[in-house]
Amino acid sequence: MAPEDARAPQASPSPLLDLGGVLGEADLPDLGKGLPGFGSGVPGVPYHERQRRQLCALHALNNLLQRPWLSQASADRICQRLAPNSRPNPHRSLLGLGNYDVNVVMAALGMLGLAAVWWDKRRPLERLCLSHVLGFLLNVPSRVALGTLALPLSRPHWVCVRPFGDTFYNLDSKLATPTPIGAEPQLREFLQAVLAQAPSELFLVVSRDVEEAGTWLSPE
Repeated sequence: MAPEDARAPQASPSPLLDLGGVLGEADLPDLGKGLPGFGSGVPGVPYHERQRRQLCALHALNNLLQRPWLSQASADRICQRLAPNSRPNPHRSLLGLGNYDVNVVMAALGMLGLAAVWWDKRRPLERLCLSHVLGFLLNVPSRVALGTLALPLSRPHWVCVRPFGDTFYNLDSKLATPTPIGAEPQLREFLQAVLAQAPSELFLVVSRDVEEAGTWLSPE
């Protein structure tokens, strides 16, 4: 998914999502514990979590927020809250290794006053109002491997894309380092290419005010 030419201009640091004022939910007292922070190795991109087990949803959210906000234990409690009487829990892996679904992602963002808005692929990406979007979460098919052996199977994989300065970056946890995508025109091309790979889905991360007003979408 990474563009072949990664030699984009270095991004100037942009303001990170400062959401600390809305943290502290009593039912999730250990948010962020147990996940070490990772320097990205890319100038202007302070934080990048790499893939562990099936925790791509956690990595995508933490890479979006640029800090180790959500832990596996906290995500598991969200699953329990969503389906308290279900065994096994339908929102995560049967083995408890992660593989969290979109309901967990939406619930986690909701705790921060944010929303994940599903993008209808039938709309042209030119209608995407980027100035009102904080970042993107992509759910894409990813090949399953046992060591170096690639299996003819795939599972859903969460990927974060967000801007730093005027440059958008792919912060996929399966990448060694974040990969620059480019400016707005290159971002739209990148998203179009990803969405062409069924069954990929795109979610826009926006504030609740933007979600309610619908200003993430430009008028026709």
